Amino acid sequence: MTMTMSGPEAARTLRDLTAREAERSEQRRTLTDELVAGLWSSGLLTWANPAEAGGSEPTFTEMIETWIEMAWQDGSLGWIGIANIPSAAAAAAYLPAEGFAEVFTDRGNATTIGGQFFPNGLGEAVDGGYRITGAWNFGSGTGHAEYVAAGFIPTSGGEMELGPDGIPPLLVAIIPRDEISFTDGWHVQGLKGTGSYDYNVADVFVPARRVFALFETEPQRGSSVVFRMGLMPVTAAGHAAWALGVAKSALDDVAELAIGKVRMGDEASLAHRTTFQRGLSHHTAMWRAARLLVLDAFATASEVLEEGGELTPAIRGDLRVAATYATEASREVVEWAHLSGGTSAIREGSRLERAFRDMYTGTQHVFIGEKTYTDAARIALGLIDDQLGL
Repeated sequence: MTMTMSGPEAARTLRDLTAREAERSEQRRTLTDELVAGLWSSGLLTWANPAEAGGSEPTFTEMIETWIEMAWQDGSLGWIGIANIPSAAAAAAYLPAEGFAEVFTDRGNATTIGGQFFPNGLGEAVDGGYRITGAWNFGSGTGHAEYVAAGFIPTSGGEMELGPDGIPPLLVAIIPRDEISFTDGWHVQGLKGTGSYDYNVADVFVPARRVFALFETEPQRGSSVVFRMGLMPVTAAGHAAWALGVAKSALDDVAELAIGKVRMGDEASLAHRTTFQRGLSHHTAMWRAARLLVLDAFATASEVLEEGGELTPAIRGDLRVAATYATEASREVVEWAHLSGGTSAIREGSRLERAFRDMYTGTQHVFIGEKTYTDAARIALGLIDDQLGL
């Protein structure tokens, strides 16, 4: 059954619950059971799936606005939104028929998937599948996931397999939770409530029905253009939306704080300072510009595919640059809000304090590092034809 309300509307139903549970999620280092149950009740954990897996197949615009709302409520909730939701959607879209039935329809589509898609494992090809060994860090959303994604490179006779282009194919295995060894390691500055545990497997057999290609763009099911773009653009949209949501929460919170906050030596509240007024207008404009850039980039790319065009390396570069810029702009917004909030912004338990820690944790992710700028520029300048990682 598809969701009867839009993604942003469904996300907004979680506001009161998130406000109550965010601190406890941080203490547990993974979302509370109550918040996970709320996500299921909202319909969001199946919302982005193909229709065959109970999803609504939302557009990029709706996904971005939904993730902004979730991250506005809490950085950890927003990160779960950009981890669990697209992980399940990708598996539902790209798994072979037998694997799709096992992981989704045989379970009534009540399936949560977390983990790491980067190929940190090796999978020896054997009859019917692969025997996989590897270790992965930062398995986002694995604290409550029934299945765990594990990226790997296939081998044959102990040697890496090569594709027609001479590059090893990168694959993703979907593994039941009880076959995973968790080593935790999630003791961090921010995004504490995401349950992003380290994990490993040693010579675990994964049938071919639960494996798909990392860069797959030909879905087995689902008619949305999103599935024809593949995982990289979806991941870029998620990182951008997450950063924008956290930044918007910081803007809103510092504006509210400024009305009543009188800093030592001042005669009036922070809101009366012209420097604060200028900073608020400037950083709000920066946030709005970054949001519009992201929405425009993904809407433009979607339109190209909908009209029968190709997702060229230049367009993929545009998407990654938009995500990286939005993240950097959001970090600057949060830094300003945190500094403007003074001592009120350093007190544990405030959303502004949490937003600062979350932002500076989330921006360490390699996916939105400066290499995206140089890769996109090299394509634009004609120095290279393509870059696989974009």
